[in-house]
Amino acid sequence: MDGQEAISSEGASIEGRATVLAVDDTPENLAIIGELLRPLYRLKIAKSGGRALAIARAAPQPDVILLDIMMPGMSGLEVMRQLQADPNTKDIPVIFTTALDGHDDELEGFKHGAVDYITKPISPLILMARVAMHLELKRARDLLKDQKAWLEQEVRRRMAENDRLQVVSVRALAHLAEIRDPETGNHILRTQGYVHELASRIKDHPRFCDVVDERYIQVLTRSVPLHDIGKVGIPDNILMKAGPLSSEEWVVMKTHAALGARAIELAERDVEQPVPFLAVAKEIAHWHHERFDGTGYPDGLVGDAIPLSARIMAVADVFDALITKRVYKASYTVLQARDEIVAGGGSHFDPDLTDAFAAGFDAFVAIAARHQDAAEL
Repeated sequence: MDGQEAISSEGASIEGRATVLAVDDTPENLAIIGELLRPLYRLKIAKSGGRALAIARAAPQPDVILLDIMMPGMSGLEVMRQLQADPNTKDIPVIFTTALDGHDDELEGFKHGAVDYITKPISPLILMARVAMHLELKRARDLLKDQKAWLEQEVRRRMAENDRLQVVSVRALAHLAEIRDPETGNHILRTQGYVHELASRIKDHPRFCDVVDERYIQVLTRSVPLHDIGKVGIPDNILMKAGPLSSEEWVVMKTHAALGARAIELAERDVEQPVPFLAVAKEIAHWHHERFDGTGYPDGLVGDAIPLSARIMAVADVFDALITKRVYKASYTVLQARDEIVAGGGSHFDPDLTDAFAAGFDAFVAIAARHQDAAEL
């Protein structure tokens, strides 16, 4: 048959049958195998190792291979080695056929990846039973593989869906705060950009590398929109006042930090498993008004006692506040804001963060320009 697929007289009726590749350099052996298997399976034959590899790699690939060990030129063991080395053929079950009956030869075949072996002269009943068994096992493995692939795809889909839902939910809550304080504009988008940029710049810093990785940066950036969520609890006459606050009003305004943290904490209690971004969001909401020297609010924390997330947010929040015009203040130029941030290193801000901010200043300016408020365009 010269290595070509054996076509049965039934023609198209072989479509959908399992495919068996028989490899042997002896025509008599191939004739016996063909007589037994052709009525039940799509049969392909090869008289050499090289031809066997070509057929195995072509579509439709065999579902099982009957492979003679002792062949001139390329041996069955070498064919097996190449099949195993190719990701496209390594999962095809191979049954060795051999005239050798020593245990060493049997062990060598299994070592090379064979699933079974049949000794020559071939017993028709054993041949039929072994082929049927390994085809059934392969069908089961393929089914499990397909189910696993489907499950993995479904998990990815649902994770992506949950991810989008989480982003939308956070943005909705943030917009709720914006409704109460309409002058914030694109403040959330800008501060998210600043925080992502600053965190990315410190991930290799000796002080921060144990905490800051890509996952932390993602969670941190996602948490940013909730940093001022507590402002929804501030009375309108204070939140929307077109001028400086009195000392009494300022005391009330500062409660937004604790109010925001409390609201997020209540949300955490409603879920059975911890949600990382809520934990970080609570840190930011509660402590991003703390100062590195301990003169901030609400708790007067000092230095590293202030969570890193809040220290990063402090730089981003103040920079954006400085360069943004409000009814009660003029805006700084970006250079004036840069100098103000750098000057606050060690007092208002973590000095290593102000160094990173200064090093990446052009990126911060670009983020500010990309998300300008409409009134400033």
